Amino acid sequence: MFADIALLSPPYSVLTYEIPPEFPAELWRPGLRVAAPLGGRGHRAGLLLALKDTSGLPEGAVCKPLCWPLETSPLARPELLLMLQDMALRQGLTVGRILGHVLPKGLRSTKIRLRRLCGGRGETFSLSHVQRLPPGERARLAREMCAGGVRLLSTGEDAAEEELCVLRADPPWPVRPGAARQLAVLEFLHEHGPTPRRNLLRRLGPRAAHPLRALAAAGHVALERGEKAGDEHDGILPSPPFPFELNAGQAAAVADLLAALDEAGPHSRLLFGVTGSGKTAVYLELAKACLARGKSMLLLAPEVALAQKLKRDAAGALPGAPIFLYHGYQSAARREAVYRELGAREDGCLVVGTRSALFLPVSHPGCIVLDEEHDASYKQDEKLFYHARELAWFRMRENRGLLLLASATPDLKTWHAARTGVLPVLRLPRRVTNRPLPPVEMVNLRNVGLFAEADGMLAPESEDALRRTLAKGEQAVVLLNRRGYAPLVYCLECGRTQRCPQCEIGLTYHKGREKLVCHYCGHAEPFPSPCLYCRGMNFLPLGEGTERLAERLATLAGGPVLRLDRDSARRPDRMEEILSAFARQESPVLVGTQMLSKGHHFPRVTLVVAADGDLGLNLPDYRAAERTFQLLVQAAGRAGRGEKPGRVLIQTRDTEHYCWRYVRDGDAEGFYAEELERRRLRGYPPFVRLALLRISFAAGDSAGPAVLGEVAAAVRARGKALGVRVLGPAPAPLSLLRGRRRFHCLLKGQNWPDLRQLYFWAGARDKGGVLRIDLDIDPVNMM
Repeated sequence: MFADIALLSPPYSVLTYEIPPEFPAELWRPGLRVAAPLGGRGHRAGLLLALKDTSGLPEGAVCKPLCWPLETSPLARPELLLMLQDMALRQGLTVGRILGHVLPKGLRSTKIRLRRLCGGRGETFSLSHVQRLPPGERARLAREMCAGGVRLLSTGEDAAEEELCVLRADPPWPVRPGAARQLAVLEFLHEHGPTPRRNLLRRLGPRAAHPLRALAAAGHVALERGEKAGDEHDGILPSPPFPFELNAGQAAAVADLLAALDEAGPHSRLLFGVTGSGKTAVYLELAKACLARGKSMLLLAPEVALAQKLKRDAAGALPGAPIFLYHGYQSAARREAVYRELGAREDGCLVVGTRSALFLPVSHPGCIVLDEEHDASYKQDEKLFYHARELAWFRMRENRGLLLLASATPDLKTWHAARTGVLPVLRLPRRVTNRPLPPVEMVNLRNVGLFAEADGMLAPESEDALRRTLAKGEQAVVLLNRRGYAPLVYCLECGRTQRCPQCEIGLTYHKGREKLVCHYCGHAEPFPSPCLYCRGMNFLPLGEGTERLAERLATLAGGPVLRLDRDSARRPDRMEEILSAFARQESPVLVGTQMLSKGHHFPRVTLVVAADGDLGLNLPDYRAAERTFQLLVQAAGRAGRGEKPGRVLIQTRDTEHYCWRYVRDGDAEGFYAEELERRRLRGYPPFVRLALLRISFAAGDSAGPAVLGEVAAAVRARGKALGVRVLGPAPAPLSLLRGRRRFHCLLKGQNWPDLRQLYFWAGARDKGGVLRIDLDIDPVNMM
C-alpha cells in the first residue's frame, strides 16, 4: 500500500510514499500526521491525504517508505480534510501549504522521541534511531505504540525556545536614552508581540541577552512559559448577569434556530438586529442547545477583544460547559494544546475564537456563528487568501449543520442573498432596553474653517457637546480611524514629507515611541533625526491621529484620556485593561480607531463623536460607502445603551453624500437598496464574480516591466476568449510596498472557474519567475 502525503513545510508538495509494514492497516487513515523522509537524512512532517495500491502508481515507480506515524489516530477529521482539499482546489494551492500557515508550529515539526518503559527500565528512540532498528525490533516498537506502551515526546525542552518574552510597559519607556540595546529589545517586542527568547536573540544578536535580563529585572519585560502566555484573563471586564429572560423577538429567533438545528440540514440564517438588541443572548441559547444535543458550536468574532468578551459571557451563561478559546495572539504552545485536546475529544463543546478557529478539529460540529459577520477581519488577505464565511458554510454543508450570520449592518452580499430568498432573515428591531437608537447629527466642517491644524480635529459644536456630557458625569467615545500622533511629518527646509524608503508612503509620527513609523512594512526612524532628503532638522507634524487627539482632549477633560488602537493595545491583555478602566470610569473619554466601534457595552456612554467621517469614504474601493456606513452605524450604537439617552455627532466635509442620509436615519435597508442599484449599474458584486490578481516584482528588477507587459497581454487575450472583463494591470494604490512594485489586475466574470483559469494562465506565462502573482477571490482589501 502507498499513501499520498502533504508536506507541512516547504516545498509543501504532495508526494507518494510506501506504507511501513510494521503497523496494522487500520492505523493508516486520512488525516494522520506522519514523519516522511525527504532528501538525504532529513524528515518532514506530513499529513496523510489518501491511500492507494500499485494501480495508482506510474509503471516502474519506486517510493520511499514512510519513517513513522506521529500519532495513532488522525488529528484532522474527515470533514476538515475535505474543507482543506476544497480550499486548495479553489486557490490553486496544496493542502500542505494551507496547513503550513494555519497549524500551530509544534504540529508541523518532527522533533519527537519515542519513550518505552520495559522491564523496569526506560528506553528513548529518536526517529533516526528508529529507522536504523532491525525489522523485528521496529515491528515490536510499532505494536507497543499501537497498544499505548510507547509515548511520543517532544525533543528535550529548550528553555530559550519555550520561554516567551512579553512586553509589560507602554511607551515612552522609562529607560535611559543612551540604553540603545534595551530600547531595541523594547521596540522589537512592541512591534512583534510575545516572542520566544531564542527568536529574539537570533534577530537582535547574542548581545541582547544582558539588556533583556535588565529589562526583566526592572519589570518592563516578563518571561513566561509558552503554554501560559497569551491566555485570556477572565474577570477583567464585568459580564452581564445570568440567567436572563429573553424578550419576544429573541425568543422567536431562538425558536426558529432550534427548529433548524433539529432538521436535516444544511441550514443558514441571518440574524439582523440593531445594536444593543441582545444578539449575544441568542448565541448563548443556541450554544446551550448544541451542547445538550451532543454537538459542538463555533462562535466566531472578528477581533480578539470581542472573542474574549463572548467567552466570558458564555462561561457565565453555561457554567461547567466545555468552552475553549482560540485566536492568533495566543502562544504557539497554547494553540497546539487546544488543537490536540479538541482532536482527541469525541463529545460536543463550545469553541470561541477568531477566523483561524475554523481550522480546528472539533467533533460533531452542528453550528457556526459569525458575530459581526460584515467585518473585513473575517477575510485573510496575506499569504493565504480565504474568507471565514465561505469556510464556515462549507463545514456546515458537509456536517448538515446550521450557519448563523449576525450583524446590525450585514455585508451587502449577505443582504442581497437575504432579499432574494436564499438566506432566511430573523429580525431584532429593538434594543433590549426598549430605548430608541440615539439620534445622529451631522457636523459640517466646511462651516468651521481651517481650525484643525491649530485647534484640533473637533469642531466647536462637538467640543461643546463633549464638555456638557462630561459636566453631567457621563462618558463619551471619540472615533478617529487613524492611529499615531501625526500621519505626515513635513520638513520646513526642503519642503518634503518624510517617506518610507521601502514603500514611498508617508511615515507616521508616534510621539510616545519618538519614532517615525511606516504602517505597512514596519520601517522606523528615530525622531527627531536629520531629514531623509536634505539632512535638515526643522519639522512640522501635519494632521492628527488618535495619539494627538487623546493628548488634546486630556486638556478639555481635565484629566487622562484612554486610547484604544493597535499601538496602545499591542502588549498582551492591554486591550482588556483599557476597556476595563473605561468601564470603571477611570476616564470619562475613550479615543480610538474602529477597534472600539462594535460589540462593546458601556451603559454610561451618552455621546459618540466621529472626528472624521470622510476618512474611508473616498478610498479607491467599490466598498468604500458600505464600509463607512457599517463603521459609523456600529460606532453610533455605543451611545445610549444604558438608562440615559445617547447622542451621535459625525463630522464631515461632504454633508450631501448619499451615505449620510441613511446613517442619520438608521435606515440600513434603504442604504442597501441604493447601494445595490449602484453596484448593478457599475457591474460589481453581487452582480458579477470579482477576483484580483495581485502582481509584483522587485523594485530593482529591470526585467519586471517587460515580463509584466507580456503577462498582461496574454491575460487580456485569454480573458476576451472566456468572456471575462480584464481591467489592468494598473499600479496598485500602494504602488511600492516592502521594496516591490505592485500592480492590480481586476477580473470580472460570471463564474469562478474562468477567473481561476486566468490566474493559472498568468502564472504559466511568467516562465522566469520574475513576478509574484497571487489570486484574491472576492477581494476585500483593494489597496
